[in-house]
Amino acid sequence: MLSLKNKTAVITGGGSGIGKAISQLFAKQGAAVHIIELTAEAGQQAAEEIKAEGGNATVHACNVADHQQVLSVFEKIGSVNILVNNAGIAHVGKADTTAEEDFDRVVNVNVKGVYNCLFAAIPKMKAAGGGVILNMASIAALVGIPDRFVYSTAKGAVKAMTMSVAKDYLADNIRCNSVSPARVHTPFVDGFLQKNYPDNIEEMFDKLSKTQPIGRMGLPSEVATLALYLCSDEAAFITGCDYPIDGGFTTLNN
Repeated sequence: MLSLKNKTAVITGGGSGIGKAISQLFAKQGAAVHIIELTAEAGQQAAEEIKAEGGNATVHACNVADHQQVLSVFEKIGSVNILVNNAGIAHVGKADTTAEEDFDRVVNVNVKGVYNCLFAAIPKMKAAGGGVILNMASIAALVGIPDRFVYSTAKGAVKAMTMSVAKDYLADNIRCNSVSPARVHTPFVDGFLQKNYPDNIEEMFDKLSKTQPIGRMGLPSEVATLALYLCSDEAAFITGCDYPIDGGFTTLNN
């Protein structure tokens, strides 16, 4: 069950947080994993841990917002069976407090970065007779989140792109789904709290945890398990869907 043997999986942002958990689990299940990170150093530890467990991992330095860089990296990788568009950046701000350069920066990574990888991977999947794409959306694409204007904008686009790609490539045997996590406890969360709430980290962590009705943040491994299922042959009947993994955030916060 849920074997990825003889599959090549590309995971953007695969060196830390949710992406690292997905990289590790996919390698454990037999995939040849290609981690795309902004710098090779950012993905090196994840790759070394995978190799220490007997897995297959390669790191590629690439800015997903750079079209030519992405095309070049995918040419090096060759055949692609699975693409996980996980790379993304966050931003805090409302419509009238988000600077133009911040808007452009978030959209370039979180939207154009997904497009660039789709553009590079889909022809390879078509040539191989099919493939699976999983996009990382967010609960910010589903409900109103305060002070997350451009992040919500970008993740809403990712959710819409997922449906468009799923529809367009049905005849090519390419499935495309997305997952929408709520707050997941990653190094990013720890860094965010350290930067913005250095004097009351524990209090804010508890407050953020309890915004999920289940009473805690998610774990990267839990998101990775859902990703594994959706990218496996066992999920062959699933396409064009978004899966909230949110501790009840989108349906039970009332």
